[in-house]
Amino acid sequence: MLKKLKLATLTSLKTAGVFSLVQRSKWRRERLLIVAYHGIAQEDEDQWNPELFMPLASFRSRMETIKKLGYTVLPLSESLQRLYANDLPERCLALTFDDGMYDFYKLAYPIIKEFNFPVTLYLTTYYSFFNRPVFDAICPYLIWKGRDKTLHLKEITGQDLEFDLSLDGARAQATDEVFDFARRAKLSASEKDVLAGTLAKQLSIDYEALLAKRILHLLNPEEVRQLADDGVDVQLHTHRHRTPLEYQSFCHEIEDNRTCIRTMTGNHATHLCYPSGIYNDAFFPWLKEMGVVSATTCDPGLATKETDRMLLPRFVDTSLQEPIIFEGWLTGVSASLPRRHKVAPPPKKTWDFSS
Repeated sequence: MLKKLKLATLTSLKTAGVFSLVQRSKWRRERLLIVAYHGIAQEDEDQWNPELFMPLASFRSRMETIKKLGYTVLPLSESLQRLYANDLPERCLALTFDDGMYDFYKLAYPIIKEFNFPVTLYLTTYYSFFNRPVFDAICPYLIWKGRDKTLHLKEITGQDLEFDLSLDGARAQATDEVFDFARRAKLSASEKDVLAGTLAKQLSIDYEALLAKRILHLLNPEEVRQLADDGVDVQLHTHRHRTPLEYQSFCHEIEDNRTCIRTMTGNHATHLCYPSGIYNDAFFPWLKEMGVVSATTCDPGLATKETDRMLLPRFVDTSLQEPIIFEGWLTGVSASLPRRHKVAPPPKKTWDFSS
């Protein structure tokens, strides 16, 4: 009900000329919109998880809207420098992509380059070097693809359990059982990949075909290097896509991530995106100690010069957002409308991109 009311309100405001007035206002000029994306579907990933994956045509449409409406897309670092200097141009935004999936290289970046937009890629790095499907992503994806089947876990986890995968609850429970087994058995990354292959075989899914297409793979080091050489700003997203609450473990996540990015790009990364938008007050002094100069969240909003540099809001654009909502965020009008959540919820599953 709230969403229908919001769509109707935005449509009325646009028709009345409010969008045009706000986007040209001093109020909007003093604010920076940071737009976040995760993945672009190579096949059916957007049907599996529309909160994280977007059809290619929809992404192109978003970039066309930015261009058509005359928005200025600045590199993240420059946009933040000018935000805090109160020197932003009109209609300013920055583009970011989280995680660093292969689909960014194959699908998203060619469109971004076509429009000549700068972009920041927040890269988690463990699966860049172990370049196989991310276990925490590929397992629920395989179980979703097998939703017309019954899954028998005996030869996968040793448990005499079966699940009717046509049911949402059964798919979630089956996924949890697979994850719990991997944790209890303390499987290595290679062993997890073997388990994923066994799961695919059980569901009559061609795992080799998914591997060939690099579905749910991260970028490999050579692809990261090519992107950086072409001007993509590669920044921090932790090494294993997690933010431990213990000081030494947290610092290792950042430093391992930074070292890997330096190895691939030659650059010293100083901007962070919190994995799954999860942060804690304890992180802020630790990040400053490590020379991190900004950190973005998944909390919706526009940044002002009063915004804490370690709590920068973003609009997370997804397949579930209608074009009028996207345009509303570009203008700033959507930021003033009521929302169900003060803070955007993280994705349904917090993926761990580690061994």
